Amino acid sequence: MPYWNSKGHDMDISAQMLIFATVVEQGSISAAARSMGQTPSAVSKQIGLLEDQAHYRLLNRTRTGVLPTQEGQEFYEKCKAMADRFQEAEAMILNLDGIPRGELKITSTVAFGQSQLIPALPEFMEEHPEVQVSLDLTDREIDLRSEGFDVAVCFAEQRKNPDMVIRRIMQSRRVLCASPDYLERSGVPTNFEELAEHNCLRVAGKTQRNAWNSAGATIGDRFEAKGSFGGNSTDVVFRAALAGIGIARLPFYMADRKLQSGELVHVMPEYAPPSTDIVVMFADKRNLAPKTRAFVDYLARRFRDT
Repeated sequence: MPYWNSKGHDMDISAQMLIFATVVEQGSISAAARSMGQTPSAVSKQIGLLEDQAHYRLLNRTRTGVLPTQEGQEFYEKCKAMADRFQEAEAMILNLDGIPRGELKITSTVAFGQSQLIPALPEFMEEHPEVQVSLDLTDREIDLRSEGFDVAVCFAEQRKNPDMVIRRIMQSRRVLCASPDYLERSGVPTNFEELAEHNCLRVAGKTQRNAWNSAGATIGDRFEAKGSFGGNSTDVVFRAALAGIGIARLPFYMADRKLQSGELVHVMPEYAPPSTDIVVMFADKRNLAPKTRAFVDYLARRFRDT
């Protein structure tokens, strides 16, 4: 493949270097011009301009073609290295065939990642065998661009940067839960006044998550969860509820199986906390890498009916 195939005459030095490398390899200006789809006079002009900038004669003209001077041979080695990198980059662009491949760096909230995302990954990885998944579970605030993540799976309210693109994958409703042992010891609350007397499990350092506000004005407007236990993630709070430490407000997708098995009991079922959207967040909708687009579409399809 030729290093340069433009028919233009106004070229920068990098283009002239590619032409020079081709001329040396072809052994003549005419042969190089044919390989690049240019005229011999156009190629000769560019070599002359390059020699003017280098302040050295780079080629000796012979009866049968051209040979590099000593300075030209040294300069050719540099041009050849650049030409090789150019060819590698050109091949990479030509091979971008839309097939998802490469490392996909994902970050997710801990609770959703453990209970929902990890079980969903085998199917995605089977569909896209050329994608290697790297997953980081954390509840801290993430900067996708500076930390090098392709996507973040999180709550919609966690988007702080309006430049980030989000796509909703499911709605998450919340429920109050406690273990049967805890309720047997402490009683079952039936309203917010009684709930205030219980040990309410908090997400440490997350004031917003500890405001247990109700969607129904007749039930109550707002309740600040207070108690003797705080965990750094929803998963920690979930396990504390199972251990009988207190009452937790949990995502239904997380508590559902334990509610069915009886390991957790739905407390104040008439209480309807506002639901939240779980989204996949990424930096740029335009020119999205195939691996990222495939993952976003897969999540939307996987959790469509949830």
